[in-house]
Parts: sequence; structure tokens; C-alpha cells
Amino acid sequence: MEERVEICLSGAGGQGLILAGIILAEAAGIYEGKEVVQTQSYGPEARGGASRSEVVISNDFIDYPKVMKMDILLVLTQDACNKYVSNLRPDGILIADSSTVKDIPSLPAKIYRAPISRIAQEKLGNKMVANIISLGIIIGLTHLVSLEALRQTILNRIPPRVREINEKALQLGFEMAQDLQLEEEK
Repeated sequence: MEERVEICLSGAGGQGLILAGIILAEAAGIYEGKEVVQTQSYGPEARGGASRSEVVISNDFIDYPKVMKMDILLVLTQDACNKYVSNLRPDGILIADSSTVKDIPSLPAKIYRAPISRIAQEKLGNKMVANIISLGIIIGLTHLVSLEALRQTILNRIPPRVREINEKALQLGFEMAQDLQLEEEK
């Protein structure tokens, strides 16, 4: 792992991105022993407004808790892509939900597209697990934390009645990452 990795999970309120950021941060901090900071931002609308969760993971002391230049950017809406893509490092990773994000500007970054929300609905019958599928994809592509650390955090953080579907979503995302094709760098 790089000394400091900056991640932004972005989309709309109600997509569970704040929870996803908390899960990623806890997996890295509690189960992997990394230094970690998680921050969040969302619009005044509970559902549908802009939502962003930022996670900084480091092997060393974190002296500044905010994301400066994103190493990994997840965008689940076109608005999130438009708003945050300019803060992605040139060598960063962009993961876009191709169900909702149709226009990605020309970037020198590594770009992956996956129909995250469509797959959540079709395979698991619930778009609300797109956030957990996204975590599986991120970990499958980057190995930032272990799959087991994420699974344990989900078991501890998610209510019992939805643990099974969230475990399936995590595994599905991890498996999807193995088949994702890197778009040609532009």
C-alpha cells in the first residue's frame, strides 16, 4: 500500500455511501491496523441530494484528515462524476456506475465502468446494496484491505436482518472486479 491513500465515495443521499465509508474505514483501522480518517458531506436533502464519504488510509500518522487529491474515486451518479472527477490524481482510479454515469471526461486516470445499481437490482433484488457491491469492487481492484476485514466489519455494522444480502453484495462486487476491463487511458 502507498504511504497515504485517499478515497472518495460519491453519489446521492440514500445510496449508503456514508455507511460504505465508515465500513471501509473500520475495516482498515480495526482489522488491518492502519491509520485511518473518515469524513462525510451531504446536501440538505436526505435522499437525492449530493453525498460524499472520504476515507484516508495510511501506514503512518495522518497529519491532515481531508482528501487533497483522490487516489480512488467512486461515482454512482452523473452529478458526482461532474463535481469530483477533477480532484482525481492523474494516476488514480475512477470507478463509475455505468447504469447512471454516461459521460466521463477525458482523463489520464484508470477508468472502470460497471453497472453497479443495475446488478444490485437484478441479481440481489435491491438497489440499496450498490454501496456494498462498490466496496467489493474497490477491494477487488486495489486490495487496499482484505475481503475478510470488510466482511467482518459488515457483520458488526449491519443489522442482522440484512447481513446475508450485504455479504452476498460484497462477494458479488469482489467477483465483478475480477472481470472489469480497464478502459484505454485517454
